Amino acid sequence: MKTVYAIHTGPVLVDVLKKLFPEHLPGVRLVNVVDDGLLADVRTAGHLIPSVTRRLVGYGVLAQASGADAIFNCCSSVGEAADLLAKTVDIPVVKIDDRMASEAVRLGRRIGILATVVTTLDPTERLVQRKAAEAGKKIETQRYLNDGAFDALVNGDAAKHDAMVAAEIERAMSENDVVVLAQGSMARIVPTIKNPNGVPVLSSPLLGIQALKEQLGL
Repeated sequence: MKTVYAIHTGPVLVDVLKKLFPEHLPGVRLVNVVDDGLLADVRTAGHLIPSVTRRLVGYGVLAQASGADAIFNCCSSVGEAADLLAKTVDIPVVKIDDRMASEAVRLGRRIGILATVVTTLDPTERLVQRKAAEAGKKIETQRYLNDGAFDALVNGDAAKHDAMVAAEIERAMSENDVVVLAQGSMARIVPTIKNPNGVPVLSSPLLGIQALKEQLGL
């Protein structure tokens, strides 16, 4: 049995992965590691800080020592720490948003990046720009911050979060060729969005799991 350790900076995606794994990775053992202090410290500092990077790398090293076949990084705000982790361990490290960024570059030139946590915007935009450079494609990015929506979600007001995010997604769709949801916590809103023009709205959990499946050779 393959084992994947998913590293989370909060509890939002734990139940999402518990539903997706049996469907898309049947027989793969999922171990969720949750440290909600990681994102809290990043938000307080306004950017990724060394202490957060050290902790995330530490969790990854422990995951490998515990028999993990792969590590799934579930937070875009610490994605660049996951890049360092990938150089530290001898097993695949899959970032939940990596495949999404590649797909966005493939699908459009004008790419809207929507986040509900400000510290997610910079690393996500850098990731998309890096994917564009690797593909030799010139793109334009537009950033959208729905400040307050994430706090509403973690405080139990999912309806407020969903309404705020849906409105911002619709605005981003009207101004871009493709929209990237920089946090997996927004994925559940996509099916509810009115999208008469068929603008792609990409979320990370399922695309990330598809990339993980390939890394596991399944």
